[in-house]
Formats: sequence, C-alpha cells, structure tokens
Amino acid sequence: MNTPQAASTSTSSWRAAGHATVLAEVVDPYLDPDTGLLRNLVGARTKRALDRAEGDLTYIRAVELLERPVPATGDLDEFRAIHRQLFQDVYPWAGEVRIVDLRKNIPGAEHFLSAAAIDRGAMFAAEELRDDAMLRAIDRDRFIARLSHHYDQWNFLHPFREGNGRTQRLFWNRVAADAGWQLDWRTVDGDLNDAACRIAAESRDLGPLRAMFDRIVVLPEAAADPTSALGLFAQRTEG
Repeated sequence: MNTPQAASTSTSSWRAAGHATVLAEVVDPYLDPDTGLLRNLVGARTKRALDRAEGDLTYIRAVELLERPVPATGDLDEFRAIHRQLFQDVYPWAGEVRIVDLRKNIPGAEHFLSAAAIDRGAMFAAEELRDDAMLRAIDRDRFIARLSHHYDQWNFLHPFREGNGRTQRLFWNRVAADAGWQLDWRTVDGDLNDAACRIAAESRDLGPLRAMFDRIVVLPEAAADPTSALGLFAQRTEG
C-alpha cells in the first residue's frame, strides 16, 4: 500500500524533483476516515471486500481493453484513459492524477515523484519514449534494455493513488504489441516485479528489471493465449 506525504520542494531534474523532502504526514483525502480504506463505489468496508471487488471488476475491464484499446497516444493521457477504464466501477477518482505525494509503506522506501511534478515529469518521460521510436524496429536485447528503462521511469512517476502497476502493464502490453512483441506476465509473480522495481528506484540498477523482461518478452505466436498479457493483473504490484 502507498503512504501519502506532504508536498515537497523540487530541483532542475524532473526525476530528482520527485524525491520528496517529507515535512509531515498529511490527511489522505482518498481514504474513508471511518474504515481507513480508499473511498470506493462498491460499498466495501473491509480490505478483503475491497480487494475482491476491485480484482473482479478490473479484470473484466482489462479484458475489454484488450479487445477495445484506448487511443495509443504514448503519454499521460493514455495512462489516464487506461486507469479510468479499469477502475471506473471501483473508485470515484478513476483516471485522475493523484494530489498527494506517495511512498511505498515499507521501511526506508523511496518516494515517488511529487504530485506537483507529475504533469511535467510525464511530459519528459513521454518525449523520451517518442525519441526511442516507441521501442519499434529494434532487436530483442535492445527492446528489453529500453523497456526496462522506460518502465522504471513511469513507475517513478506513479501518477495515481492506486492501480499504477496494472495501468502500466496494460500500457506496455500495447507498446510491446505495436513493436512486434508480447509480454507474457504469467511467467513472473508480483514479488519479483516489486523487488525489481525497488532495486531500480533505490540503486538505479536496472539489472533485475532486464532479467524480468528477458523472461516475459516473447514473439506473439509464442503466447497464443491473448490473456497471457494479464498474468499479473489480479495482483497489486509496484511496477
């Protein structure tokens, strides 16, 4: 789970700007004070009930997205459209960029990009992806290396209060398909994904992410089941 933090200062680099200087714990407007859960549209009052409803409803929406993708703009607008489609039945803020700063709720966790810097950071991240030709016309090794870099960049952006990992994986499924590859998420679990993301964020070591993608980047005919792209979907993961 993510923990909200107070707003922070920024520096010239968009990524450096996101490392929040924590001033104080803040009241999280996304939480219901009576239950401590994220405010939701399903009436859930326990974490188990919310997780169950969220998993069931978003999986249905994810299958719909595989059949009818949102416009492929390659930027924050596409992320927001995916998130809105996925979580429209669960959260009233589906598709909205978060307004609180976040870090993972584990000891020593790094902060994600500050809320105030998300729009600007996303602009630079999208421009860098366009400069990489959306990862098209490159060999598999280069595709894995650059995908790992961009996956880490967008994970650091973490534009939503919840649901970033599922949104990001659907985005990269689309990018991979347009580049002639498929991501078979059935071959990894959430713990592996989360550990690789944390190492990348905290030590700038993309090795574990590259190793993860080396396992899941396949030619489309090697993963004949189209739902292989949803292998991690029911799990809340960091990336």
